[in-house]
Amino acid sequence: MRKDKEQSLSEVLRQFIETNKLEKGLTEAEVIRLWPEIMGPGVANYTKNIQFSKGVLKVYLSSAVLREELLFGRKKIIAMYNEALNGDYIKSVLLV
Repeated sequence: MRKDKEQSLSEVLRQFIETNKLEKGLTEAEVIRLWPEIMGPGVANYTKNIQFSKGVLKVYLSSAVLREELLFGRKKIIAMYNEALNGDYIKSVLLV
């Protein structure tokens, strides 16, 4: 079906995402993609798995020492993530 008015590609993509309810999945993928960028390669090397659901970022680490260090910086991790995502998506961080 062809529309008479012209639309920018970004507007068409935004409408497609909204129509198909893809925001949640795209946000989750972006959160996981950003972890090495925000935390750096040193932390990323000790990361086994990352999950994001309902505002909770759950990070599985292979180093107990690193886990303890990151526990003290949870508020900063949340702030850096929300700044990178341009919104208030991350509510809490669980380090496992």
